[in-house]
Amino acid sequence: MEYDIIIRGGRLVDGSGSEPVFADLGICGDIITALGDVEGSAKKEIDAAGMIVTPGFIDLHTHLDAQIGWDPMMTPVSWHGVTTALLGNCGVTFAPCRPADREFLAGMMETVEDIPKDAILNGLPWDWEGYGGYLDAVENLKPAINVGGLVGHCALRFYVMGERSVDDSPSPEELTQLADLAAQSVAEGALGFSTSRYLGHYLPDGRHVPGTHAQPDELLAIAKGVGDQGGLMQGVMNFETDHHSEIQLIGDKARAGARVLFSAGAGADSRFSDFLKENIGSMRDAEGLDINAVTIPRSGGFVSSLHNALFIKSPEWKALFAQPFADRLAAINDPGTMAALISEAEAASEADPARYADLFGRLFWMGDGTKPNYVQGGEGCLAALAREAGEHPAATWLRMMRESDGKALFTLRLFNPNLDHLEDLIKTDWALPGLGDAGAHVGQIMDCGWATFVLSHWHRDTGVYSLAEAVRRITSAPARILNIQDRGRLAVGMKADINVIDLARLSEQMPEFVYDFPGGAGRFIQRAEGYRATLCNGALILENDELLGTRAGKVIRSTDDAVRV
Repeated sequence: MEYDIIIRGGRLVDGSGSEPVFADLGICGDIITALGDVEGSAKKEIDAAGMIVTPGFIDLHTHLDAQIGWDPMMTPVSWHGVTTALLGNCGVTFAPCRPADREFLAGMMETVEDIPKDAILNGLPWDWEGYGGYLDAVENLKPAINVGGLVGHCALRFYVMGERSVDDSPSPEELTQLADLAAQSVAEGALGFSTSRYLGHYLPDGRHVPGTHAQPDELLAIAKGVGDQGGLMQGVMNFETDHHSEIQLIGDKARAGARVLFSAGAGADSRFSDFLKENIGSMRDAEGLDINAVTIPRSGGFVSSLHNALFIKSPEWKALFAQPFADRLAAINDPGTMAALISEAEAASEADPARYADLFGRLFWMGDGTKPNYVQGGEGCLAALAREAGEHPAATWLRMMRESDGKALFTLRLFNPNLDHLEDLIKTDWALPGLGDAGAHVGQIMDCGWATFVLSHWHRDTGVYSLAEAVRRITSAPARILNIQDRGRLAVGMKADINVIDLARLSEQMPEFVYDFPGGAGRFIQRAEGYRATLCNGALILENDELLGTRAGKVIRSTDDAVRV
């Protein structure tokens, strides 16, 4: 028999949690058609000896909704083995949308997710109104990898309620319309519904985005409609003000008949993760509720560098970052400018010592090699580096920028700052690694290599996950949450979304700042090392860590046969 592709001699980790086996894999078209000792020839053979072969990874939390319009290769996630990405998280989406509402939705996405409004308006076709039409438009963009989408609460509310959606509760008639439109959107192809109760998500005028303060009856009516269609309820909760009512709401949405996915974190101490484990575990075990969480699998957060203004907030520093990058680099090589910056930083930290002590203690140098160090102890934080050098932390930061020609990078451990507590969280059966936020906050955050980190750190370097379990958690487990039946496992008849990985070499590479967005806007990217090949729908899209330009992705809809079953 002749195959299109045969992958030979690899260690197959099928995504189910079963132990790996050595076997070949044959592909015809976009389907896996043979496993085991595959005889016959192929148009292309991939030698996987010494490597692992896995299903393509599934990213449950991205904001690539806008970027897909001008970057169909969907970087950086496509460099990290992701073959299916979920768009539309956190309630901010572009459908449903009347023509008159485009400015509002684009402006909201800019303030919430740090994606330039002009790029959004000019980079997408905007030829839809309902959610099904939006998915048709995404399909016409011919992405490199598969995408599915959630319909967002903000767009739904604005579509039904207009300007009243920001501050008011819906009338009974409007509540019925919201629930019906959410259900209709799922019937048209959305994989579910998303919302945000996080108080840090704002409109351009400073008000919270629509749905932030929605009452439980509104969310439960939507959950019923979405659940009846087999959809997912995704949410960012307001755990900062009220743990117990938010947990109650999570449970009630699941009781209404929907699968529930929320964003979680471990915190600096164990109190919050213990609270989550006790309550989520109880609802799952005692009631059988389908509740899951996603969390960044390392200490995630902002990147501080000479490319972005995430450091001291004062006039001299603001003036520094108002200049083009080349002028910033020249400025920090000027002794007078350096002295003024350090003096202002000293004054700021003396005026607010607690705030700046926290900042300097959370900023960790990524190192000067090709691979970032995300797991070093306290000796790697800026405060410790400054003490060793006998300098103010701002002087150390500036010196390291100058000595590296502006290439030095620090990561701010904002999310999951304690890896021990994070380990306890991600070992539960309901908290999955993810939450890379691809496509959002592109000039501030770079956590998109999360899947690479799961395999390299939590399996290879620490053994917290077995190989089979690490792969399951980033393949078949998220596929089940999305109700995708034909991806996430290596089995005959499944779609050929596949990675061939040199596990010994696997790593994230040092983030880079590039200016490749529309209008020359900048962003962080992060490549990977160790991906011998990535296939999406049977087509080779990446080889030896380099994307090939192949655009083989499909739009995964709730109406697909493999999702409806």
